[in-house]
Amino acid sequence: MKSPGRTTLCFVVVVIYSSQVTLNLNLESIVHPWILHEHELAGEEPLRQKRAVATSGPAAKEYTVDIEISFENASFLEPLKAYLNSLSFPIQGNDTDQATSILSIGVTTVCRPTGNEIWCSCETGYRWPQEQCLHNLTCQEHGSSPAGHHCNCLKGLPPKGPYCQLKRAVTLRMSVRLNVGFQEDLRNSSSALYRSYKTDLETAFRKGYSILPGFQLVTVTGFRPGSVVVSYEVRTTTPSPELMHKANEHVSQKLNQTYKMDDSSFQAVTSNETKFSIIPEIIFEGDTVTLTCENEVLSSNVSWHHVARRFDIQNSSRFSIYTFVLNNMTSVSRLMIYNITQGDAGDYICKLTLDIFEYESRKRVNVTPIRILANEDMKVLCDNSPVSLNCCSEINVNWSKIEWKQEGKIYVPGNSETDSDSSCSRYTLTADGTQCLSGSAGTTVVYSCEFISAHGARGSKNIEVTFTSVANLTITQDPISVSEGQNFSIKCISDVRNYDEVYWNTSAGIKIHQRFYTTRKYEHGAESVLTVKTSTREWNGTYHCIFRYKKSYSIATKDVTIHPLPLEPNIMVDPLEVTILCKGSHYFKCCVEEDEDYKVTFQVNSLSFPAEKEVNGKQVCYQFNFKANSIPWCPKTVDVFCHFTNAANNSVRSPSMKLNLVPGENITCHDPLIGVGEPGQVIQKLCQFSDRSSPGGPIGGVMTYTCVGSEWKVKRNDCISAPINSLLRLAEALIKSPFQDKKLPTYLQDLSSSTDQMAHEVSSSPGSLGAVVNILDLLSMVPTKVNLEMMMHVLSTVNVIVDKPILSTWKVLKQQQTNHSSKLLDSVERFSRALRSENSASLSISQTNVQMKSMVIEPGPCKPYKQSFLFPDPDLWGNVAIDKYQLEHLQANSPIIVTVAFPTLQSILAHDVQGNNFANSLVMTTTVSQKITMPFRISMTFKNNNSFGGKPQCVFWNFTLANYTGGWDSSGCHAKVEGASIFCSCDHLTSFSILMSPDSPDPDSLLKILLDIISYIGLCFSILSLATCLVVEAMVWKSVTKNRTSYMRHICIVNIAASLLVADIWFIVASTIRDNYYLLNETACVAATFFIHFFYLSVFFWMLTLGLMLFYRLVFILHDASKSTQKAIAFSLGYGCPLVISVITVAATQPQEVYIRKNACWLNWDDTKALLAFVIPALMIVVVNVTITVVVITKILRPSVGDKPNKQEKSSLFQITKSIGVLTPLLGLTWGFGLATVFQGSNAVFHIAFTLLNAFQGLFILLFGCLWDQKVQEALLKKFSLSRWSSQHSKSTSLGSSTPVFSMSSPISRRFNNLFGKTGTYNVSTPETTSSSVENTSSAYSLLN
Repeated sequence: MKSPGRTTLCFVVVVIYSSQVTLNLNLESIVHPWILHEHELAGEEPLRQKRAVATSGPAAKEYTVDIEISFENASFLEPLKAYLNSLSFPIQGNDTDQATSILSIGVTTVCRPTGNEIWCSCETGYRWPQEQCLHNLTCQEHGSSPAGHHCNCLKGLPPKGPYCQLKRAVTLRMSVRLNVGFQEDLRNSSSALYRSYKTDLETAFRKGYSILPGFQLVTVTGFRPGSVVVSYEVRTTTPSPELMHKANEHVSQKLNQTYKMDDSSFQAVTSNETKFSIIPEIIFEGDTVTLTCENEVLSSNVSWHHVARRFDIQNSSRFSIYTFVLNNMTSVSRLMIYNITQGDAGDYICKLTLDIFEYESRKRVNVTPIRILANEDMKVLCDNSPVSLNCCSEINVNWSKIEWKQEGKIYVPGNSETDSDSSCSRYTLTADGTQCLSGSAGTTVVYSCEFISAHGARGSKNIEVTFTSVANLTITQDPISVSEGQNFSIKCISDVRNYDEVYWNTSAGIKIHQRFYTTRKYEHGAESVLTVKTSTREWNGTYHCIFRYKKSYSIATKDVTIHPLPLEPNIMVDPLEVTILCKGSHYFKCCVEEDEDYKVTFQVNSLSFPAEKEVNGKQVCYQFNFKANSIPWCPKTVDVFCHFTNAANNSVRSPSMKLNLVPGENITCHDPLIGVGEPGQVIQKLCQFSDRSSPGGPIGGVMTYTCVGSEWKVKRNDCISAPINSLLRLAEALIKSPFQDKKLPTYLQDLSSSTDQMAHEVSSSPGSLGAVVNILDLLSMVPTKVNLEMMMHVLSTVNVIVDKPILSTWKVLKQQQTNHSSKLLDSVERFSRALRSENSASLSISQTNVQMKSMVIEPGPCKPYKQSFLFPDPDLWGNVAIDKYQLEHLQANSPIIVTVAFPTLQSILAHDVQGNNFANSLVMTTTVSQKITMPFRISMTFKNNNSFGGKPQCVFWNFTLANYTGGWDSSGCHAKVEGASIFCSCDHLTSFSILMSPDSPDPDSLLKILLDIISYIGLCFSILSLATCLVVEAMVWKSVTKNRTSYMRHICIVNIAASLLVADIWFIVASTIRDNYYLLNETACVAATFFIHFFYLSVFFWMLTLGLMLFYRLVFILHDASKSTQKAIAFSLGYGCPLVISVITVAATQPQEVYIRKNACWLNWDDTKALLAFVIPALMIVVVNVTITVVVITKILRPSVGDKPNKQEKSSLFQITKSIGVLTPLLGLTWGFGLATVFQGSNAVFHIAFTLLNAFQGLFILLFGCLWDQKVQEALLKKFSLSRWSSQHSKSTSLGSSTPVFSMSSPISRRFNNLFGKTGTYNVSTPETTSSSVENTSSAYSLLN
């Protein structure tokens, strides 16, 4: 380059030529020596590669030469560039070097003087290498080149090169149209036509596009219709539009004219050389997103397109497009999307268009919603304890800001801390009592944590915090000071209704069992009430009422003072009853087991006497020597009491002692302890005061004496041994103890060991045996959970008292009419229901006389419940099974099924209620630890021990039978005998066995089958007859209801038939609801029973209506009642009364589930006698109707003087009398037989008579209530025999009103015709026609009625 002091212009040209000889040029004067480069095709970089030229000689080589040319006149530049552009390439060498050809010459770099500097810029298609831009100064007017960009202008020509280089090669996807017809062979790349087109076109393209800088190759990729559109690709650097147009012209010139190329159809799309960027990288909903396209092609024609929505994006409120040229080097287009949404996600295309070139780039935009994880809603106690609220975003990004806000009635501020590493924020707040509203259910404040991104997206999460003030408790103010046996209660009131737990405990920290207190919430607070019905000394102390909310406790304290005072059952009196002579005396004694400062007095009738104290070990007795001569009355029987009064001036009265004062004429028995007595007199005395003594302490129970001859003899010994009596006293105290659940395990262990040690005394003493049963009954009612160890102690005790040697003692208890056996079974069932398994394991206990097996129903796939029980006796075994489908709905709380089997209990339990049947198999009781609300089916197998020839029944022990003493019941159970086994299926859970009943009705017996056949055949006849009756009444209605009496009579008959028809239909429905053994659907059975009851009652009440109507017409002759009034009364009586009776019956019995029978859909008899709600009204109506019939017949036989009844009136009354006289006895007898069948052991004749009469009721109504009516017969003849009716009608009309319609020659008929015949009663006109006669007759009856 020349000296910078001269004003010159220089430029660098690149010359590409090929040669087949060694290059030897001398260009020192104009070429820098390092500019000449030799590059073989295979070794070039993509920007400098050149094609090899195929020749016949050595392989042609291409060379690129950079030439610097300087001018002193800048005006030479443009003519030179124009000249170079006008050259046609290749240019052959001169004569001296014909092997060399110049392929192209292009200007790359131009340096111009600017002020005192030389600025060198690149021509189109060229750029300075990046290293030159980094190490040289760029032109000031263009500013500094952005980092990583190629620059376009440098200050001065780099002294050591390189100069401006070709840009990176791109692939131009181009197309051009040939104005020739399209042929299908052009679709086939293997066809000759396709290959011919491809070869010719590629040759022309290669020659034309070789002038492009960086040209490498061209390839035809296919043809498509549209004339013929040629698709091809050109690999080169990005050319200028001018150069591309020139190359396209060269292509047109080189191509054969037969192809008819359209010069204006060239189109080009470059490969991706557009830089497409998206900010931010992670896009959240609500962000402002910037999409930027940068291209070194300078153009402002840029468009944006959303691919999924298929629309071009324009400037709007949410989209903003800004396109500009940066540093005269780069085209930049920015698309800004404000408040981006999920709908804006998808692919975006940025397209820059320059002339025929389209620069397209695509990128996907993903929009992520802001997801925030936060605390669940919280409850905060206003007690100055710090509470932290936490929020974290699912995606860990550098959030611009995290803000906390709150909204609510109160303001509780806090401090926030943000951890940028985890994208979490913590808000710590502290609430005190001054900030919270007291006396309410809590105040809710909504805290919001809001995450804000650097680009504007916002996401928030709400946390509801309920602030609750610390509960202020108010407890009963009055001092609590009571005596033993009295009740007391403590009320603890909180001004806050929110709590997690409320409980009471003692000052020692022992919790009171929850059965003693209740807790409830109300609108502005809560309260808990501790109630003790019978206080004992254990209740003496300090009690704490505790309301816990989370970790905060509100406590109120109350002291309770219990003054010692014996409970009435704990006062032992002697004697219970005594007889003394009028001049005799006797000691009365009251004993307790503690020595306290009591004031004791004895009360004899209205007199009071002081007592003397006597201490005997732990027992303290107060006695009084009563002298009969000190009182004026004798003989007399009086009650004696002793009164204990404590320091608190509270008193308790002992059980009564009966004193008999007698003159002494018939006294034969004398005893200083028992007293005197007459022969046969029975006296009871507490065992501890009898001649029996016990070294272990006072014994319990009662000894019964009878006076035989001259001495007292023991009639019955019900004494309880001292150890057992002590346990009984402790059990009675335990159920009153506030710590009963804590004491129960130890007590059960003591009971088991004591019973085992005292087995001999228990077996010989019915009193001790009964005491053990009473103890188990008391303990089983303690509401607590039972573990395996406790259950082992229970069954160990049961094992002793049901042992075979003790069975004789049980017989003594049964003779005393006690229900100890039922009580024992009930106790075991209660313990079984309370049993819990700690680790969901199956529990099993095996004793000689009792076995227990269980299974926990766990969530998940359910398995069936199957247990087997074997005992040494081969005749006593059993299996129990429950299908898995029955257990699936019980999985919620993992309940436990427990089965306990007893081999000897069938001998202990009583016979059935009637005493005829007895159990002779294993007794198994199965319980579930949760309440069963759905139908439940259990299957069992027993050994068939039927040696009595009776029919075996599956039975369960019903605790409610026999006035709640219990008995065997077969309801809901079905037995099936197969060889040596009996299979039982029942729809409930309790204690099951096999009941052998020698005279029990067999469902498969001939009598049962016969009754079923009669019932169903009779019902069919009855239903058909009733339907026929209704049809007949409909056909003859107008003909037979011309007067009010006839009208009301047929109203009654129709309603009787309709009611009985519906009742019979419901009877059939009821028979499908049950089979011979159990109910299939209890709800449907209740409904069927209700409707059968209602409609059968309606039959009787309509019969009553019919009778009362006859009585009314007979007695109240002159009384005038309208038809509507009579109908209203009739329907109220016919349907209203049955409805009231039916509703009251079901309402009174169904809540206790004793409305229907256990095995039939009809009113219960055994438990509630609900059947009487039908039988009593029915039989009463029968009596009333029979009475009315007798009165009517008597009236007919002895009419009043002057009675002249109307003809139709007489006919109607006669039909009424006839109907009632026939129907009422039939209906009455029917249910009379039915009542007889209810009683046990009723004769089969009653069953057969009841079934026959009941089944054919409909037929009787059709015959006697409908077809026997002469008017009905005449109307039917009129309907079905017109000619015969015509002659009869003519005859009747000619007779006129003077001839009776109904005429009989008998005296009864004649007297009946004169009924109600009084002068002036009727206003009857003599008719001229038949029609007028009918009308006037109706008018007359209206006067009568």
